[in-house]
Amino acid sequence: MINRQQLKDLKLLIVEDEKKLSTFLKDAICEYFASVTLASNGEEGINKFNKIHPDVIITDIMMPKMDGLQMAKSIKEINKEAHIIVLSAFSEKEKLLKSIDVGINKYFIKPFDPDELLHHIDKIALKLHNRRYMNINKEFMFDKNSKNLYQKEQLVKLTPREREFFALLVQNANMIVGIELIKRTLWPKEQEISPERLRTFIKRVRIKTSKNLIDNISGQGYTLSKDNI
Repeated sequence: MINRQQLKDLKLLIVEDEKKLSTFLKDAICEYFASVTLASNGEEGINKFNKIHPDVIITDIMMPKMDGLQMAKSIKEINKEAHIIVLSAFSEKEKLLKSIDVGINKYFIKPFDPDELLHHIDKIALKLHNRRYMNINKEFMFDKNSKNLYQKEQLVKLTPREREFFALLVQNANMIVGIELIKRTLWPKEQEISPERLRTFIKRVRIKTSKNLIDNISGQGYTLSKDNI
C-alpha cells in the first residue's frame, strides 16, 4: 500500500519528449505528490531542475537537444544526491549500462506500470525526506531544496540572501564558514563588503530567528551553534 503521507511533500520532474507518455504519467501519479513538472528535453530539464529543485527526476534516454544521460550527468554535478530514475526502451541496453557510471538510481523498461514507479518512490520516500530536510534543533528545520527555514513548522520570512546564508551554514554543518566565503557567496557582484555590513546582516538574521542559533568564531567566521546540531 502506498503511504500517501510520505509522498505528499515530494516534487517530481518528468523529462520526456513523447508528450502523450509524459502527460499520461503525470495524470497517473500527480495526485500523490506536491507537484509534478514536465520538460520535453535535457536542456529544459536542467533549467527546470535549477528552478524547482525536485526531489526525484524521471527521464527518458533518447531526447532532442540533450539526451537523458547527459542531463543526468549535469544534474549530478550540480547535486550529487539528486535521485534520478531512467525510463528506457529495451533496445537501449548499452546506454543503460552507461547510466551506472552517471549515477542513475533506478531504471524502468518501457512499457512499464506507473504503480511500479509509485512503489519505488514510496520505498525511498523516507530517505528522500531526510536528505531534503535538516533538523537544526528541536525548534528549527531547514529545507535544502527550497532553502526555507521553519520554526516550529512555521515558515520564517527570510530574504533571498538570508536563505543563501542558512544554506551555506547547513551545507557546512559542524564546520566554520569563513568570512570571505560568506562575502563571496552572498554578495558575488560586490568587491568590498565591510565588517560592519556583515555584522549588521548577522544581527538582522538573529533577530528573525534566535540569538543562539548562529555562533561567531572571532576573526574566522560563523557556524551553526554546536548546541543545535
